[in-house]
Amino acid sequence: MSINPLSELTVVILTYKTNRQILSNCLKSIDEKIKIKIVENSENFENKNELIDRFSNLTIECTGENLGFGGGNNFGFKKINTKFVLALSPDTVCDKNFFENIKLYLKGSLEFSLIGVSYYQNEPFTPYGYFNKSRKIETLTDSLIDVDWITGCAMLINLDKYENKKVFDENIFIFFEDFDVCLQTIKNGGKVFSSKLLFIEHLGNKGSLAADPNFKDIAQKFKDWHWMWSQFYFYKKNYSYFYALKKCFFKLIKSFIKMFFYKLLRNNNAFNSSKYRFLGLLNSMIGKKSLYRIRD
Repeated sequence: MSINPLSELTVVILTYKTNRQILSNCLKSIDEKIKIKIVENSENFENKNELIDRFSNLTIECTGENLGFGGGNNFGFKKINTKFVLALSPDTVCDKNFFENIKLYLKGSLEFSLIGVSYYQNEPFTPYGYFNKSRKIETLTDSLIDVDWITGCAMLINLDKYENKKVFDENIFIFFEDFDVCLQTIKNGGKVFSSKLLFIEHLGNKGSLAADPNFKDIAQKFKDWHWMWSQFYFYKKNYSYFYALKKCFFKLIKSFIKMFFYKLLRNNNAFNSSKYRFLGLLNSMIGKKSLYRIRD
């Protein structure tokens, strides 16, 4: 009797007070034979039994505090016992053939660390790229491409390739963690691929707390701060401090100048955006941790 390859797969969905309808749509798109673990990146997941009653293959755990994208996912990976994990954003919906097609990678002889997916957004496209711009595209099959980086909203991960199931750098709270894990994987001899068979629809943060109009201003400050912090950290970690300085110093000066320009124009939104981009970058340059929080 052959073993179902899907028995070696768990889907981990990292949430943070995610819109329940968006999350339910994601869960309904997952094959009911596959184990699902929701990791709520806070101290409480409201009415969790209601969701567990609807999806018998689902378990839910809370981290106790917001550990960021990397920390939250790593927390979930350590709680599962399958070789493979699909790290899936809650604002995604899997194509009807997604889990039939994923079997090809679970039961085949392909040695991989990470496999990225394709999107339906107006028209199908496959997001991937190369850190070395001169590298030529390497197509293994009609549906699989050997790449340097893939995006983080849906990643098939071979946990056997990562010591203690620590896949992501927990120093990064959010942004650039997908670039970082891909580059680190390649440096350690792993293989990263992008698949044209695995399709999802990505709604783009519509289910997150940031989509709530009441949190719009705070979410934008958070995004500006962390985008700049993570960018400098990524370059510093993977190349050198001086390389990071070369890539980002002009952005620091530009944000600083824009702060005063928009202050004179009394454009508060543009001023705050420039201010938090400047502060995020400055804090990264002087070695502040990404868990450092923005304060007015």
